Amino acid sequence: MDATSEGSDRKREQWITHYCSSQRILLVGEGDFSFSACLAECFGSARNMVATSLDSEELLKVKHWTCVPHLVKLKRLGCVVLHEVDVKEMHRHPVLRTMRFDRIVFNFPHAGHFPLLCERHGRLIKLHKKLLSAFFGSAREMLAEDGEVHVAHRDDYPYNCWKLENLAKKAGMHLIEAVEFRKVDYPGYHNKRGGGIKSNKKFPLKECFTFKFSLKK
Repeated sequence: MDATSEGSDRKREQWITHYCSSQRILLVGEGDFSFSACLAECFGSARNMVATSLDSEELLKVKHWTCVPHLVKLKRLGCVVLHEVDVKEMHRHPVLRTMRFDRIVFNFPHAGHFPLLCERHGRLIKLHKKLLSAFFGSAREMLAEDGEVHVAHRDDYPYNCWKLENLAKKAGMHLIEAVEFRKVDYPGYHNKRGGGIKSNKKFPLKECFTFKFSLKK
């Protein structure tokens, strides 16, 4: 490829915050898929993206009925959409296990909502930490060279009790930086509770950051 062709490719790249149309991007735990759809809309294509949910497509449409137009858009733009993908062992998934990504994105991870367990309850915090520990361990197996894992997360109490950076370190990953997460930067994105209780409702976004992790110090 000559210099002119390289320059043309750069001009064709589309960016939205930390994400670029030339990156291979995996998005997990996608709720109603509005975040993936936002990136795809910006890029004008989703052929560089894989977007996943834990739920089956049938259950997803019950819990997050707002997902339907986003799934239609993603498939039309060439995104690989996968359901029933567990972030704790996604590196073993038959479609994903041979793939490597420049960015792996998990926005506002949550282990679920349970009766009598509020967010500051120690048992629920342990469940969150267990989920994230397994996620980091699986994600590290799927990173391309110089790839990054991005976790959008609230950093106020009790969410800061999860000790996100420590969990990543145990998986051999290191914090590059934490950048303020602003919902306004992602047109059309709607954060969802999930977890089976008022699943399609939003939750307050305050003191939120995108924590970026890498295998390299």
